[in-house]
Amino acid sequence: MNITASSRVKIAILSGITTLTLAIHYGWVIEPLLGHSELGHAIHSRLCYIPIVMGSAWFGLRGGFTIAMIISILVQPYIFLLNNPHVDISSELVEIVFYFALALITGTLIDRESKIRKSHEETQLQLERSHKLSLIGQMAAGVAHEIKNPLASIKGAVEILGSDEASPEEKNEFQEIITKEIRRIDSTVKEFLDFARPREIKLERTNLSDIAQMAIKQLQNQIDKAGMILTSQIDDSIIVYADSEKMHQVILNLILNAIEASNSGGAIRLSLSVFQEKAILSVEDSGHGIGEIEKRKIFDPFFTMKAKGTGLGLAIVRAIIERHNGVISVESELGKGAKFIIRLPLYEGSK
Repeated sequence: MNITASSRVKIAILSGITTLTLAIHYGWVIEPLLGHSELGHAIHSRLCYIPIVMGSAWFGLRGGFTIAMIISILVQPYIFLLNNPHVDISSELVEIVFYFALALITGTLIDRESKIRKSHEETQLQLERSHKLSLIGQMAAGVAHEIKNPLASIKGAVEILGSDEASPEEKNEFQEIITKEIRRIDSTVKEFLDFARPREIKLERTNLSDIAQMAIKQLQNQIDKAGMILTSQIDDSIIVYADSEKMHQVILNLILNAIEASNSGGAIRLSLSVFQEKAILSVEDSGHGIGEIEKRKIFDPFFTMKAKGTGLGLAIVRAIIERHNGVISVESELGKGAKFIIRLPLYEGSK
């Protein structure tokens, strides 16, 4: 049986404490200084309970019984061979019975607790495996669904292109359809890989305020074309420990979602501030809102409320935020738009 380094340390500690308590029991430690007393001897005897309890706590019933057996054997000379006039043999034998009783009680309780904890851990692992298998199934079904439709379009377009009846204009049109659907498949696969196999994040001191301003400028033309107004309230120099590229991706994704959720003439509000040593980023749209059932699923892979979309965008956003030790939540009521809120720890040097 392999003994771990931790177990060897525990055994060494038990050996040392057992030796010390036996030395006190025999009167080799305190009696040379203070002399013999019944009270002192009673205290010395009870000290032997300490290594028994420790042995039970660390090694269960077997550990407690082993220590009780060792102590019981090593006190035999004190009881029967040294002819000590202060020894009450019946009391010493009762003590030995108590050693084993204590080992039995504490060891049984510890073993029972260990079995319950192990059973709980195994149940938790099974639940996690079931969840992962369910998630894999959902992801596989989602990818298959997102690729199936473009493939059907490509198949139909190829059949028409192979027909002699198609005019040159129709052939050009269907070639464009094929190119468009191939891009769609490529986009789906890329998003799936971003979610299923994210690249390592590079955490560094990052000015989240600058990233938010940059994202707004990058999408301003798209916002104007959609006939919307974006208002922002961004506090200066909010510093977080983050991957700047990933955080830029998160903010772009949330603003794009807000644009798609809002009607022409609608408003988008972005705010960034500090509250209770957290950076609080929120993006609010003026769309139709999200129902209670949908709110519980909004971050699930392949769940989408859009006519077109893979349903991976918000799942990727949540994965990124969680890898930054942050949280993302949504507040929404039907007919009142939706507000996505991100909370990130501040960079320690900025507190």
